[in-house]
Amino acid sequence: MTTSSLPRPSLRGAASSRRAVLVDRIATGLLWAAGAFVLVILGAIILHFAITSAGVISPSFIFGNPSSTSLGGVGPLLWNSVYMLVLTMLISVPLGILAGIYMSEYASEGRVTNAIRFAEEAISSVPSIVVGLFGLIAFVDVAHWGFTALGGALALTIFNLPLMSRLAEQALRAVPADERAGSLALGATKWQTIRHVVVPLAIPGIVTGVILTAGRVFGEAAALLFTAGLSTPTGYNFANLNIADPRSPWSPFRPATTLSVYIWNINSEGIGQYVKQIADGASAILLAMVLIFNLGARLFGRILTRRLTAA
Repeated sequence: MTTSSLPRPSLRGAASSRRAVLVDRIATGLLWAAGAFVLVILGAIILHFAITSAGVISPSFIFGNPSSTSLGGVGPLLWNSVYMLVLTMLISVPLGILAGIYMSEYASEGRVTNAIRFAEEAISSVPSIVVGLFGLIAFVDVAHWGFTALGGALALTIFNLPLMSRLAEQALRAVPADERAGSLALGATKWQTIRHVVVPLAIPGIVTGVILTAGRVFGEAAALLFTAGLSTPTGYNFANLNIADPRSPWSPFRPATTLSVYIWNINSEGIGQYVKQIADGASAILLAMVLIFNLGARLFGRILTRRLTAA
């Protein structure tokens, strides 16, 4: 067969190929630009608070008590933020993962599961202030708990649990079916397959869900205003380990004003010459907490994945 007898690509096919390459390059460029824009925004936020809080952040500010007559500190508020995060995560993360396992591995497709997924998405989009008002009625008024850390954690769980369960379900569904089939073929039961194969492979997606829900806990203020209280705590006695004592910082039955609530409060109602410095310093600490938690969760997820999968 001679060269002249070989089929030649049509002009239309060549033009279509060049167009596809051009579209791919444009799409790639737009995605890189979007990613760079997000990094620029994050860098600008970090740089702004690093500059404004340069003369405020100090060990005495981080660990000291708030003051209305001096610069003071945010130690008790920082503790409340961490405490509220841990308390909420202890409730929402295990329940969310178990709900995700049920929805992805056991529940059959139908109207009930579709209704559950719709409810999860609907509750996750409910304004937090509405959840706060519901928490005020349910936990403060009806249950007669008053303003407590437990009430705040349960209010946060109302819209964190559906989000966590939905993200866990998606992460578990993303595990290839061949992994399940291979485990079952080796004689493992369904639960053993889920526990030792599916969940370890889904850990990166589950960690993403944990980070997203934790970010909402760190930054939430509206729901906590009506459930955890607005008082400014001072002088915590960490030697008091009696969790039934409302005076103990370890107790979930005490008011727990977080950093985000405190920042809102001093910006809206605070008076004095140190209001701006306190707000900038507290915002910088809150931002640092979020970044440290995100990086730590990613690192922990990678280590856990390697150990569970022997990768």
